[in-house]
Amino acid sequence: MSFPIVVWILTALAAVAIVLTRLRLKGDGAAGQFTISRRVPLAHFVAGVLALVLWLGVLVSPEDSFLGGPFVGILAIACWWVTAICGLLVLARWLPSRGRHVPAAAGDSWSDGPGLSLLAHLGMVVGVLVFTYAYLTAAV
Repeated sequence: MSFPIVVWILTALAAVAIVLTRLRLKGDGAAGQFTISRRVPLAHFVAGVLALVLWLGVLVSPEDSFLGGPFVGILAIACWWVTAICGLLVLARWLPSRGRHVPAAAGDSWSDGPGLSLLAHLGMVVGVLVFTYAYLTAAV
């Protein structure tokens, strides 16, 4: 499988992770050990959508156009990093803690525990590393 195809597949998976995170965390009863600020999932979604739009522009536009140029490419990579960091902060709601007054972890209908969040957000970090490498080496 060629490297550009891997980048396209990871782009599609990143889009799925962004949308599913938004759907999973939009209500008050999100799963996890702790509650997190509503701003973190919102920043994850906004930066993710912006990154996706800019990144698709970089992938499909010629290099000599504005969308295929270095400004948009660097901005897209920066938005991907913001998305990945916010995703890791979303994972913080699953951090274990001890103590007498610690609430029990809340579940939801999506999964039994943090497995889905771990897969999506650690996968997002790996995907962003691949995007960064692909952009810096001009592989796409």
